[in-house]
Amino acid sequence: MAEDKKNKKVEEKVEPSTSAEHDAGLKETSGEIQEEAPKVRRKKNKRLVEEGRVNILATFNNTIITISDLNGGVIAWGSAGGSGFKGSKKSTPYAAGIATQKVIEKAKAHGLKRVVIFIKGVGSGRESAARAFGTAGIEVDRIEDTTPIPHNGVRPRKPRRV
Repeated sequence: MAEDKKNKKVEEKVEPSTSAEHDAGLKETSGEIQEEAPKVRRKKNKRLVEEGRVNILATFNNTIITISDLNGGVIAWGSAGGSGFKGSKKSTPYAAGIATQKVIEKAKAHGLKRVVIFIKGVGSGRESAARAFGTAGIEVDRIEDTTPIPHNGVRPRKPRRV
């Protein structure tokens, strides 16, 4: 009995397919060779957006720029780190300006012409990121600072009893 099982396992081994079959996208199912349909990747339709919102998050370590339509759907985004800057160079105004220019190029492909800028954070890239929109020829309606400001602080510690 044990010998019969061993012989069956040896007989059930399948020969590896040739590289030509593999390259052609052929699929073998129960002795028949069927051709797989190639995957077709459809091009996304770009939305035309003339007005948008720009959110700039300027931290001490990086600057993140997000451009969205008026409903909040993101059109383009980028950061100083994503633009190739590493380490302490990410937090510079120059890196923020370069990152903003790259994001503006992506957004202009969608037809962006007018924006409202919302700046959040205290990083050094705040000003240069906002100025990049003016130099790129995009009309800036207003610039608003949305940096959270603590108004009462946290609850104080209870007094120490001695």
